Amino acid sequence: MSDIFENDIDSDNDLSGLEDNDTSYESSSDEHYVFNEPLYRLKLEYSCEGLYANVDNDSLVLNPGDKVIVPTRYGKDLAIVLGKATTPVGIKPDDVVIIDRKATKEDLKKAENFKQKEVDAFKVFKEKVEYHKLDMKLISVHFLIDEQKALFFFSADNRVDFRELVKDLVSVFKMRIELRQVGVRDESRITGGLGVCGRPYCCHAVSDKLRPVSIRMAKDQNLSLNSMKISGQCGRLLCCLSYEFDFYAEARKKLPSEGIHIFYDGTNFRITEINPLKSMIKMLGDDGRLIEVNASRFVKENGKWKIN
Repeated sequence: MSDIFENDIDSDNDLSGLEDNDTSYESSSDEHYVFNEPLYRLKLEYSCEGLYANVDNDSLVLNPGDKVIVPTRYGKDLAIVLGKATTPVGIKPDDVVIIDRKATKEDLKKAENFKQKEVDAFKVFKEKVEYHKLDMKLISVHFLIDEQKALFFFSADNRVDFRELVKDLVSVFKMRIELRQVGVRDESRITGGLGVCGRPYCCHAVSDKLRPVSIRMAKDQNLSLNSMKISGQCGRLLCCLSYEFDFYAEARKKLPSEGIHIFYDGTNFRITEINPLKSMIKMLGDDGRLIEVNASRFVKENGKWKIN
Protein backbone atom coordinates (compact mmCIF):
# COMPACT_ATOMS: atom_id res chain seq x y z
CA MET A 1 0.00 0.00 0.00
CA SER A 2 1.16 3.51 -0.70
CA ASP A 3 1.51 6.08 2.04
CA ILE A 4 -1.21 8.16 0.39
CA PHE A 5 -3.74 5.35 0.68
CA GLU A 6 -2.86 4.65 4.29
CA ASN A 7 -3.22 8.32 5.23
CA ASP A 8 -6.71 8.32 3.73
CA ILE A 9 -8.00 5.87 6.34
CA ASP A 10 -9.01 6.61 9.90
CA SER A 11 -9.20 3.94 12.56
CA ASP A 12 -12.60 2.53 13.52
CA ASN A 13 -12.19 4.14 16.93
CA ASP A 14 -11.89 7.58 15.33
CA LEU A 15 -14.84 6.95 13.02
CA SER A 16 -17.14 5.57 15.72
CA GLY A 17 -17.74 9.11 16.95
CA LEU A 18 -19.34 9.97 13.60
CA GLU A 19 -22.10 7.38 13.94
CA ASP A 20 -25.54 8.02 15.34
CA ASN A 21 -26.23 6.66 18.80
CA ASP A 22 -28.68 4.14 17.36
CA THR A 23 -27.29 2.69 14.14
CA SER A 24 -29.27 -0.55 14.28
CA TYR A 25 -31.71 -0.47 11.40
CA GLU A 26 -34.09 -3.22 10.38
CA SER A 27 -36.61 -2.96 7.59
CA SER A 28 -40.11 -3.20 8.99
CA SER A 29 -43.56 -3.67 7.47
CA ASP A 30 -44.29 0.00 8.18
CA GLU A 31 -41.49 1.05 5.82
CA HIS A 32 -43.36 -0.49 2.87
CA TYR A 33 -46.90 0.25 4.06
CA VAL A 34 -48.88 2.01 1.33
CA PHE A 35 -51.52 4.38 2.66
CA ASN A 36 -54.91 3.80 1.05
CA GLU A 37 -55.72 7.44 0.30
CA PRO A 38 -53.91 10.64 -0.73
CA LEU A 39 -52.40 12.74 2.05
CA TYR A 40 -51.18 16.30 2.30
CA ARG A 41 -47.49 16.74 2.95
CA LEU A 42 -46.89 19.55 5.46
CA LYS A 43 -43.83 21.23 6.92
CA LEU A 44 -43.20 23.13 10.14
CA GLU A 45 -41.02 25.95 8.89
CA TYR A 46 -39.38 26.75 12.22
CA SER A 47 -38.08 23.20 12.79
CA CYS A 48 -38.20 21.75 9.23
CA GLU A 49 -40.18 18.78 10.52
CA GLY A 50 -42.43 17.01 8.03
CA LEU A 51 -46.00 15.90 8.64
CA TYR A 52 -48.60 13.94 6.71
CA ALA A 53 -52.14 15.13 7.17
CA ASN A 54 -55.71 14.61 6.05
CA VAL A 55 -58.87 16.69 6.18
CA ASP A 56 -62.25 15.75 7.63
CA ASN A 57 -63.97 18.37 5.49
CA ASP A 58 -64.20 17.45 1.80
CA SER A 59 -64.97 21.05 0.88
CA LEU A 60 -61.55 22.21 2.09
CA VAL A 61 -59.24 22.42 -0.92
CA LEU A 62 -55.57 23.10 -0.27
CA ASN A 63 -52.81 24.04 -2.68
CA PRO A 64 -49.01 24.06 -2.30
CA GLY A 65 -47.97 27.13 -0.33
CA ASP A 66 -51.17 27.39 1.70
CA LYS A 67 -50.84 27.75 5.46
CA VAL A 68 -52.92 25.58 7.81
CA ILE A 69 -53.43 25.09 11.52
CA VAL A 70 -52.59 21.53 12.50
CA PRO A 71 -51.94 19.56 15.70
CA THR A 72 -48.24 18.90 16.29
CA ARG A 73 -46.30 17.25 19.09
CA TYR A 74 -45.79 20.72 20.54
CA GLY A 75 -49.42 21.86 20.23
CA LYS A 76 -51.64 23.37 17.53
CA ASP A 77 -49.54 25.44 15.19
CA LEU A 78 -49.03 26.83 11.72
CA ALA A 79 -47.72 24.58 8.93
CA ILE A 80 -47.16 25.07 5.22
CA VAL A 81 -48.67 22.76 2.59
CA LEU A 82 -45.98 21.29 0.32
CA GLY A 83 -48.37 19.31 -1.87
CA LYS A 84 -50.38 16.14 -2.07
CA ALA A 85 -48.95 12.62 -1.96
CA THR A 86 -51.20 10.35 -4.03
CA THR A 87 -49.75 7.04 -2.79
CA PRO A 88 -47.83 7.66 0.45
CA VAL A 89 -45.44 4.83 1.34
CA GLY A 90 -44.04 4.07 4.79
CA ILE A 91 -46.56 6.25 6.63
CA LYS A 92 -48.22 4.60 9.59
CA PRO A 93 -51.90 5.46 10.12
CA ASP A 94 -51.09 6.69 13.63
CA ASP A 95 -48.67 9.26 12.16
CA VAL A 96 -51.36 11.01 10.12
CA VAL A 97 -52.88 14.13 11.67
CA ILE A 98 -56.12 15.92 10.81
CA ILE A 99 -55.87 19.50 9.58
CA ASP A 100 -57.82 21.76 11.90
CA ARG A 101 -58.45 24.61 9.48
CA LYS A 102 -56.93 26.81 6.83
CA ALA A 103 -54.98 29.70 8.35
CA THR A 104 -56.90 32.97 8.47
CA LYS A 105 -55.57 36.47 7.83
CA GLU A 106 -55.49 36.94 11.61
CA ASP A 107 -53.38 33.78 12.00
CA LEU A 108 -50.88 34.96 9.38
CA LYS A 109 -50.70 38.43 10.91
CA LYS A 110 -50.13 36.90 14.33
CA ALA A 111 -47.31 34.75 12.94
CA GLU A 112 -45.69 37.81 11.38
CA ASN A 113 -45.87 39.73 14.66
CA PHE A 114 -44.33 36.79 16.51
CA LYS A 115 -41.16 37.01 14.39
CA GLN A 116 -39.99 40.15 16.19
CA LYS A 117 -41.09 38.69 19.50
CA GLU A 118 -38.94 35.63 18.82
CA VAL A 119 -35.91 37.84 18.11
CA ASP A 120 -36.40 39.60 21.46
CA ALA A 121 -36.95 36.27 23.24
CA PHE A 122 -33.67 34.99 21.82
CA LYS A 123 -31.82 37.84 23.53
CA VAL A 124 -33.67 37.33 26.83
CA PHE A 125 -32.89 33.62 26.81
CA LYS A 126 -29.15 34.20 26.29
CA GLU A 127 -29.10 36.74 29.12
CA LYS A 128 -30.83 34.32 31.50
CA VAL A 129 -28.52 31.47 30.52
CA GLU A 130 -25.50 33.63 31.26
CA TYR A 131 -27.01 34.72 34.58
CA HIS A 132 -27.56 31.09 35.66
CA LYS A 133 -24.14 30.05 34.27
CA LEU A 134 -25.60 27.23 32.18
CA ASP A 135 -23.64 25.50 29.42
CA MET A 136 -26.23 25.50 26.64
CA LYS A 137 -26.49 26.93 23.13
CA LEU A 138 -29.80 28.37 21.95
CA ILE A 139 -30.69 27.34 18.40
CA SER A 140 -34.10 28.86 17.79
CA VAL A 141 -37.22 30.26 19.45
CA HIS A 142 -40.80 29.79 18.31
CA PHE A 143 -44.16 30.98 19.61
CA LEU A 144 -47.11 28.73 18.79
CA ILE A 145 -49.92 30.38 16.86
CA ASP A 146 -52.91 28.66 18.44
CA GLU A 147 -51.61 28.24 22.00
CA GLN A 148 -50.00 30.38 24.68
CA LYS A 149 -46.71 28.56 24.50
CA ALA A 150 -43.07 29.30 23.58
CA LEU A 151 -40.56 26.71 22.37
CA PHE A 152 -36.83 27.09 22.93
CA PHE A 153 -34.60 24.65 21.04
CA PHE A 154 -31.09 24.32 22.42
CA SER A 155 -28.07 22.05 22.27
CA ALA A 156 -25.70 21.06 25.06
CA ASP A 157 -22.91 18.55 25.55
CA ASN A 158 -24.48 17.24 28.77
CA ARG A 159 -27.80 17.21 30.56
CA VAL A 160 -28.75 20.63 31.87
CA ASP A 161 -30.76 21.47 34.99
CA PHE A 162 -32.80 24.38 33.63
CA ARG A 163 -35.61 24.46 36.19
CA GLU A 164 -34.66 27.90 37.50
CA LEU A 165 -34.21 29.15 33.95
CA VAL A 166 -37.75 28.07 33.06
CA LYS A 167 -39.14 29.92 36.10
CA ASP A 168 -37.41 33.11 34.94
CA LEU A 169 -38.71 32.73 31.39
CA VAL A 170 -42.27 32.13 32.60
CA SER A 171 -42.09 35.31 34.71
CA VAL A 172 -40.97 37.28 31.65
CA PHE A 173 -43.27 35.90 28.94
CA LYS A 174 -46.31 34.96 31.08
CA MET A 175 -47.00 31.75 29.16
CA ARG A 176 -46.07 28.08 29.07
CA ILE A 177 -42.39 27.52 28.32
CA GLU A 178 -40.97 24.36 26.75
CA LEU A 179 -37.23 23.78 26.44
CA ARG A 180 -36.18 21.04 24.05
CA GLN A 181 -32.62 19.76 23.91
CA VAL A 182 -31.73 18.55 20.41
CA GLY A 183 -28.80 16.65 18.94
CA VAL A 184 -26.33 17.78 16.31
CA ARG A 185 -28.36 16.39 13.42
CA ASP A 186 -31.49 18.17 14.66
CA GLU A 187 -29.50 21.38 15.02
CA SER A 188 -28.43 21.17 11.38
CA ARG A 189 -32.01 20.38 10.35
CA ILE A 190 -33.31 23.50 12.09
CA THR A 191 -30.58 25.97 11.09
CA GLY A 192 -29.96 24.64 7.58
CA GLY A 193 -26.90 25.29 5.42
CA LEU A 194 -24.98 23.90 2.45
CA GLY A 195 -23.29 20.51 2.45
CA VAL A 196 -20.03 19.52 0.79
CA CYS A 197 -22.03 18.73 -2.36
CA GLY A 198 -23.07 22.37 -2.61
CA ARG A 199 -26.72 21.58 -1.97
CA PRO A 200 -28.84 22.29 1.15
CA TYR A 201 -28.56 19.75 3.97
CA CYS A 202 -30.62 16.63 3.32
CA CYS A 203 -32.16 16.80 6.81
CA HIS A 204 -33.23 20.41 6.15
CA ALA A 205 -34.39 20.27 2.54
CA VAL A 206 -35.18 16.62 1.74
CA SER A 207 -36.62 14.87 4.78
CA ASP A 208 -36.33 14.98 8.54
CA LYS A 209 -37.09 11.26 8.78
CA LEU A 210 -33.79 9.66 7.84
CA ARG A 211 -32.51 6.33 9.10
CA PRO A 212 -29.44 6.23 11.37
CA VAL A 213 -26.19 6.22 9.35
CA SER A 214 -23.38 3.77 10.17
CA ILE A 215 -19.78 3.18 9.14
CA ARG A 216 -20.92 -0.07 7.56
CA MET A 217 -22.86 1.92 4.96
CA ALA A 218 -19.67 3.68 3.88
CA LYS A 219 -17.67 0.44 3.84
CA ASP A 220 -20.25 -1.42 1.75
CA GLN A 221 -20.17 1.37 -0.82
CA ASN A 222 -16.35 1.22 -1.07
CA LEU A 223 -16.01 4.81 0.06
CA SER A 224 -12.86 6.29 1.49
CA LEU A 225 -12.97 5.95 5.28
CA ASN A 226 -11.66 9.45 5.76
CA SER A 227 -13.72 11.30 8.35
CA MET A 228 -13.32 14.57 6.46
CA LYS A 229 -14.86 13.05 3.33
CA ILE A 230 -17.78 11.09 4.78
CA SER A 231 -18.99 13.43 7.52
CA GLY A 232 -21.23 16.46 7.22
CA GLN A 233 -21.18 19.88 8.82
CA CYS A 234 -22.94 18.45 11.87
CA GLY A 235 -19.96 16.19 12.59
CA ARG A 236 -21.91 13.01 11.87
CA LEU A 237 -21.83 10.70 8.86
CA LEU A 238 -23.41 12.11 5.70
CA CYS A 239 -27.14 11.41 5.47
CA CYS A 240 -26.75 10.55 1.78
CA LEU A 241 -24.75 7.43 2.72
CA SER A 242 -28.08 5.77 3.51
CA TYR A 243 -29.72 6.54 0.16
CA GLU A 244 -28.03 3.81 -1.91
CA PHE A 245 -27.22 1.45 0.93
CA ASP A 246 -30.19 -0.85 0.22
CA PHE A 247 -29.09 -1.19 -3.40
CA TYR A 248 -25.54 -2.10 -2.41
CA ALA A 249 -26.72 -4.53 0.28
CA GLU A 250 -29.05 -6.32 -2.15
CA ALA A 251 -26.49 -6.36 -4.98
CA ARG A 252 -23.78 -7.85 -2.75
CA LYS A 253 -26.00 -10.84 -1.97
CA LYS A 254 -25.59 -11.92 -5.59
CA LEU A 255 -21.83 -11.38 -5.69
CA PRO A 256 -18.83 -13.12 -4.11
CA SER A 257 -17.29 -11.58 -1.02
CA GLU A 258 -13.98 -9.75 -0.90
CA GLY A 259 -11.09 -11.95 0.18
CA ILE A 260 -12.26 -15.25 -1.33
CA HIS A 261 -9.95 -17.13 -3.70
CA ILE A 262 -10.84 -18.26 -7.22
CA PHE A 263 -8.77 -20.34 -9.65
CA TYR A 264 -8.83 -18.63 -13.05
CA ASP A 265 -6.63 -18.65 -16.12
CA GLY A 266 -4.16 -21.05 -14.54
CA THR A 267 -3.60 -18.89 -11.42
CA ASN A 268 -5.11 -18.47 -7.97
CA PHE A 269 -6.75 -15.05 -7.63
CA ARG A 270 -8.01 -13.23 -4.54
CA ILE A 271 -10.94 -10.83 -4.86
CA THR A 272 -9.74 -7.44 -3.65
CA GLU A 273 -12.59 -5.08 -4.57
CA ILE A 274 -16.27 -5.29 -5.52
CA ASN A 275 -18.07 -2.47 -7.25
CA PRO A 276 -21.82 -3.30 -7.35
CA LEU A 277 -22.62 0.01 -9.04
CA LYS A 278 -20.41 -0.76 -12.06
CA SER A 279 -20.88 -4.54 -11.72
CA MET A 280 -17.10 -5.01 -11.81
CA ILE A 281 -14.85 -7.12 -9.57
CA LYS A 282 -11.09 -6.70 -9.13
CA MET A 283 -8.83 -9.68 -8.44
CA LEU A 284 -5.15 -9.98 -7.58
CA GLY A 285 -3.36 -13.11 -8.81
CA ASP A 286 -0.48 -15.01 -7.24
CA ASP A 287 1.51 -14.11 -10.36
CA GLY A 288 1.06 -10.40 -9.63
CA ARG A 289 -1.65 -9.73 -12.20
CA LEU A 290 -4.45 -7.34 -11.21
CA ILE A 291 -7.49 -7.88 -13.41
CA GLU A 292 -11.05 -6.58 -13.50
CA VAL A 293 -13.90 -8.93 -14.43
CA ASN A 294 -17.57 -8.20 -15.08
CA ALA A 295 -19.70 -9.47 -12.21
CA SER A 296 -22.10 -11.21 -14.61
CA ARG A 297 -19.37 -13.81 -15.33
CA PHE A 298 -19.34 -15.04 -11.73
CA VAL A 299 -21.54 -18.02 -10.95
CA LYS A 300 -21.92 -20.11 -7.81
CA GLU A 301 -21.97 -23.88 -8.19
CA ASN A 302 -22.01 -26.37 -5.31
CA GLY A 303 -21.30 -23.59 -2.84
CA LYS A 304 -18.21 -22.33 -4.71
CA TRP A 305 -17.72 -19.34 -6.99
CA LYS A 306 -16.18 -19.61 -10.42
CA ILE A 307 -15.80 -17.50 -13.56
CA ASN A 308 -17.41 -18.55 -16.82
